[in-house]
Formats: sequence, structure tokens, C-alpha cells
Amino acid sequence: MHIAARAIRPFPLRRLAPALLALAAVAAHAQPTPTPTPTPQYRNPILFADYSDPDVIRVGEDYVMTASTFHFSPGLPVLKSKDLVHWTLVAHALPRLPFGPAYDLPGPLNFDDASERARLDPAMGHRYSAGVWAPAIRHHAGRYYIYFATPTDGIFMVSAEHPEGPWTPPVALVAQAGLEDPCPFWDDDGNAYLVHSRVGAGPLILRRMAPDGTRVLDEGTVIMEDPVNLPVLEGPKMLKRNGWYYVFAPYGGVEKGPQAVLRARDIRGPYQWRTVLAQGDTPVQAPHQGGYVETPSGQAWFAHFNSTGAYGRIVHLQPVRWVDDWPIIGEPISDTTGQPVAAHAMPDVGGTHPPVRPQASDEFDGAALGLQWEWNHNPVDTHWSLAARPGHLRLAAMHAPSLVGARNTLTQVHHGSASRTTVRLDASGLRDGERAGLGMLQVQPNWIGVVQEAGVRHLVFASAGVETRGPALRGDVVRLRQHVADQRVSYAYSLDDGRSFVALGEPSTMRFSWWKGARPMLFNYARTEGTAPHGHVDVDWVRIERLAP
Repeated sequence: MHIAARAIRPFPLRRLAPALLALAAVAAHAQPTPTPTPTPQYRNPILFADYSDPDVIRVGEDYVMTASTFHFSPGLPVLKSKDLVHWTLVAHALPRLPFGPAYDLPGPLNFDDASERARLDPAMGHRYSAGVWAPAIRHHAGRYYIYFATPTDGIFMVSAEHPEGPWTPPVALVAQAGLEDPCPFWDDDGNAYLVHSRVGAGPLILRRMAPDGTRVLDEGTVIMEDPVNLPVLEGPKMLKRNGWYYVFAPYGGVEKGPQAVLRARDIRGPYQWRTVLAQGDTPVQAPHQGGYVETPSGQAWFAHFNSTGAYGRIVHLQPVRWVDDWPIIGEPISDTTGQPVAAHAMPDVGGTHPPVRPQASDEFDGAALGLQWEWNHNPVDTHWSLAARPGHLRLAAMHAPSLVGARNTLTQVHHGSASRTTVRLDASGLRDGERAGLGMLQVQPNWIGVVQEAGVRHLVFASAGVETRGPALRGDVVRLRQHVADQRVSYAYSLDDGRSFVALGEPSTMRFSWWKGARPMLFNYARTEGTAPHGHVDVDWVRIERLAP
């Protein structure tokens, strides 16, 4: 049977349009919701380095910090940040320590194998443990001011138009030993004040100050003294907020002490007080002494140190919330007190900025030393050079009976909980009786280096003044390496320009010494006295690898 074909009429596409649009709309709604971008966070410590007694301010979009440097020269490091978390060095506000001949390390010193005998006795011929204590930085009338005390000399001030300097020579406000931790304050009515403590911590003393900040106008008034409830009260930082005068001041000592805040309606008191930050159930003992700062958005933050054994007192950052005109710092654990945070959302500074770190490595190819370097006491500038052999640091030897008494020992703060420091050293300029190398400056220092005796150079490991001889150095150049982990340091050398390293000596314990963390050092000194000219060593470079936060 024949079936006639039927014509197939095309389906009008316009009838599909509404259906297709509906399906597209359903599909669009069925797409997974985009994952929110995580809020950037920082982790504490923000500076795993011994910037003890930090103080911080904001000027415009810049944050500026300074810290204690004790007997190291230059003193008063100035660090800058854009986000309160990442910092670089921009200056030292105190090029030398001009307070007396003991800051030049004239010696004689011979206590490599001693304990904490190096304190504040002027007869010892040094200023270990003295020097720059607990500075405060402020910005007033277009200038930056840093106030600091030396426990043996008095209270001083330096100032500059810019953090990078130049900074003025120190001006003495109080020429009196036994004072510590000064902080200036300019009130709304134009009056100026200085608050400080005494060596040994407490009481807090308020003095009137000239408006230009260059001198005090009276002997001062005690505004807080409570040895029972606030023992070892120190490190005061004064500010004014909502009509209240506040003094942020730690108590209880640097190993375990918490942070208190005092407040009063009158600058002279009487002051109420609260503990606003304590260890709580965190491992951060002694969340102690620091500086308060606010971002342009109104966020409040507190940068403080934490005692961390041989690494020194490293810097943490805590959020601050205000409740009834009292601050609570960190993670609240009560209605009045917080504990340190391990991590937190980044400060709201109005944008993001590339992460940076303080300088560490140095190729010695510039006209000046990198800002990371500080000498152990004031240097003898005629006995070191970057120009004698371009691209190298030359250290000319001077006589010293021990490494702790050796002048022109060059140091910097240690970075991170684990690190590796390697130096390339040319020992061809050494003479008999001289020792040069890489070490850890601390009470009972340890080091690896080259010693020349009777015209022969040997590699040597030394700890607490006891030297262990290694192989002879047949050539001129050696690489020396220092490895730090778990507050211990070990050493190795390379005679094939870094292709292989050989351990020398036993791992040694690092030590917190003279109020400072152990720190890497470069040195060259002569044990032989004599009248013959001493030799020198040339350091090609120092390269520091941070192996852990």
C-alpha cells in the first residue's frame, strides 16, 4: 500500500525563545555561589627578632617603630611599615653612644667563661646591659621625637623631620643616673609633660616639660606607686582619649608580667587601673611593654614584646577594643582583660601592601654598612673599612684579652626561630695571635673562625673561651656557617667554596645576655699585645637564610 509523504513544516524558533530564556535563568540560578575571598590574616610574632621595648606611632599612612638597643652602636633603630605587620629598617636615630668612655669598650675585659658579671659597674670598663633603655617615639608639631634613658647617665631626646633622619644629637633633659623608660606627652592646652620610672621599676613620675620638649621644668610628682598590686611598674606610655588620660604600663617583670592601663580625668591623678592583657592560657608569657596605635579607620592595636629565651624579646601585635573607655587587648577572657592572639585579621590600613622584612644579608658592595648592623659598643672607625677592598668588609685587628672585650665586633639581631648564616672570609691578611670569624655574641660566646699562630692558620671552634683546633687552612678563603634551631647553635666550614661543609665543634646553647638575645657577630681581634701592626680579615659577604618563622 502506498502511503503518501506528508510535508514537514518547520517549527517556528520564536516559540522556543521564552523557553530557552527560562532554562537559562534556571541554569544561572543553579550555579554554585562564589566562595568568599578569605580575609587576609597575620600570625604572631610579627617580628621574630629582638626589638625589645617597642614603641610605635602612626603619621599619615606610615607606621614608625623604635626599640631598645642597650650597649650596641648605633642605637635606636627606626623601622617603618605600611600595614603594622611588615617592617623594614630606615635609620638609627643615635649614630654613636656619646655618654662616656665606657661605651667605647676600653677594657680590659676577660670574662668569656664568666656568668652575668658584666652589669652596670663603671669600673668594669664597659657598658654591657646599660646604654639605650625603653625609648618612646612621638610626632609633634611636624617633628619626630624619641625619648630614652641610659640607667647610668640620665634621660635624653633626639628629633628629626623624617624617620630616615637626620636626627639631632641627643639633648639631656635629666642628667641623673637611675631613671628609666621616659615618655613625652603634649596636652591639648599646649602644656607638655614627661612620665618615667626609676631603675628597678616604679614608681611612675610625672614632670612638667618645656613645650619644645628639650628640658623638664620640675622635679616631678609620683602619680602611681603600688608595690603590692602593681609590683615592678615600668615602661609607661601616656595618651589622651575621650577626655581621659591613660598610661599603658606593664608590671610584674619582663619574664611573666602582664600589661596594665591606668586612667584619670586629671593628668596628675588619682589614677584607676586594670590589667588589660595577660598570658591567659596561651604560651605567650609576659605580653609586656609596648606601644598603642590607631589606624585611619579607627582600629586600635598594641605592639608589645614577648620574652623568648635566647632569641630575646620579640614583637607581637594585638587588636584592641574599647569598652566604657577602657581598652581590652587581645582576645577577651574576662570583662576587663584579654590574652594574646596567635593570628588575627590584618589591620585595616586602607589597602594592601607587599610583605617586607628587616634587612639581614649583606654583600658589602655599598658605600655604607647596611642598616641591620650594630657594633658591640662604639667602633674604632679607623679599623674597619668598605673602601680598602671594594666589595668586602675589612676588619683590622686590635688587642683584646677575650672576645667579649674585642672592639669592632659587628652584630645584628637574629631573625626567626631557625636560620642559617654563611660568610665568605679571606684570612690572608691575618697575623700571629689573631682570631677572626663568625660567632654568637652572648655571655660565654661561641664561634668558628681562623686562628694564626707561628705563621700557620687553623680553623678553630671556641665556646666559653675554650678553643678546639680543626684542620689547617691551606688557602686564603674559607666559608663559615652558623646554624640556629631550638635555641642552639652549631657550626661548619667549607674549604671548597661551598660545595661541601664539615661540622666543627659541638652544638652550643644560646643564651639571653645583658638584656638582649644572642646575636650573630663578625670579629677580628689579637690576643698578642706587642707593637707590631696588627693584620686584618676581609669578609666578602654575609648571607642569612631564614629557615622557620
